[in-house]
Amino acid sequence: MKTSMWTNSSEADNGEPRESEVSFAAIRYRSIRDRIRANDLHIDEQTLADTVEGLTDLHEIIAAIIRSALTDEALANGLKIRVSEMQERLDRLQDRASKRRQIAKDVMVELDLKKITAPDFTVSIRPGMPALLVLDEGAVPSIYWEPREPRLNRQELLSDLKGGADINGVALSNPEPVLNVRTK
Repeated sequence: MKTSMWTNSSEADNGEPRESEVSFAAIRYRSIRDRIRANDLHIDEQTLADTVEGLTDLHEIIAAIIRSALTDEALANGLKIRVSEMQERLDRLQDRASKRRQIAKDVMVELDLKKITAPDFTVSIRPGMPALLVLDEGAVPSIYWEPREPRLNRQELLSDLKGGADINGVALSNPEPVLNVRTK
């Protein structure tokens, strides 16, 4: 007989099961599975899995966690779009402000206006600092070049290792299980 762990007192504030409940459900699942297996040594894995699923609510708890993760991912994707839109708006505002400053600077330079004082700001034109122009990199003396530290080409190393190459100093890790959730 299946007992529900889903009550208001046992749910986390956001409606999800608490970590302790997930642990408890996993222990209960394992215990029931081991008991059935011990009592019936010839039970096939599918029957065992179906029986234990019917006696516990671990599957429902995991399903609720995955649904919550899918909701969080949907919210994150929506937020990414909104942030992107706001970033585009920020870029447009910064570009517009830059163009307006350039117009003011051009007019002041053209008319030789050194300073304008307004009640809320003062704007002035001052001489700028010279910038570096590199005309021919090959002609620049070596003392001005910075040596670069060598970097590993991780993509090529990984590709060669996967291809069976034996390379000192590197190895492939044991693969971690991957949770795959399809929503269609």
